[in-house]
Amino acid sequence: MDEETLEKYKQAGKITAEALAYGKNLIKPEVKLLDVVDAVEEFVKKKNAGLAFPAQISVNHIAAHYCPDHDDATVFKVGDLVKLDVGCHVDGFVGDSAVTVDLGNHKDIVEASQKALQNALSIVKPGVTLGEIGRTIQETITAYNLTPIKNLSGHGLDQWEIHSNPSIPNFDTKDKTVLAEGMVIAIEPFATNGQGWIYESSNPTIFAQVANKPVRSPFSREVLREIQEYNGLPFARRWLVRKFGLGKTSFALKELMNLGIIKDHPPLPEKANGLVSQAEHSVIVLDKPLITTQL
Repeated sequence: MDEETLEKYKQAGKITAEALAYGKNLIKPEVKLLDVVDAVEEFVKKKNAGLAFPAQISVNHIAAHYCPDHDDATVFKVGDLVKLDVGCHVDGFVGDSAVTVDLGNHKDIVEASQKALQNALSIVKPGVTLGEIGRTIQETITAYNLTPIKNLSGHGLDQWEIHSNPSIPNFDTKDKTVLAEGMVIAIEPFATNGQGWIYESSNPTIFAQVANKPVRSPFSREVLREIQEYNGLPFARRWLVRKFGLGKTSFALKELMNLGIIKDHPPLPEKANGLVSQAEHSVIVLDKPLITTQL
């Protein structure tokens, strides 16, 4: 990795960490989820960085991919377990980090994912296998009598890619694939008191472009031009609604989905409605690993 690329990863990580800390302090009972994500995204833009994906706030049994829509009036409540996931980029080089905020009495479940992340990061170096990382996460979480979510994982990070290879498991897969020097990865354990599996629900508000094809409708072409500005990174429906209005946006997203030009990323609830915590950092694999999203 050249010095310029390294510097951009470090900048993106620092801004991501600052945005996450800022957003964490906004999460309080009776505050709107929408107000928090809007504030976090504005914070990133003021730092002259791009959003690697829309800020996400997933509450209680929703593990990931909940992103409030333009008219979402949901507020945090006393007792909620809130995951805030933030990503930003500098010239496409990404920082990705998440934290769990406890508005109730969920000390063990919050600590389980935090400790699993710490323990996993402590063994990261060239030559460590993906299975070893997964085993470390699993053993840490199960020591709290909780379960890791097996069908969510960490991932590689690359320029303009928030989910590249390798996939970093949250349980012992016995995978012998080794980390190589210079890899950039995000490790993100999820702990739950449920079954340890998530599923895709409905009403997605996050999408990403996955193909280029001809589009007949002028409405859809106009919206697609805006989507192309995101360079394949995920975007929020509310971003488009605020620019094009609800009717045009809904029409365009439906057509673009039908054509296979965009893909949706719906919220991911835990299968047994168990509470879910999350912790995440981005790290560059070196003999002395560099955690880019740590303040």
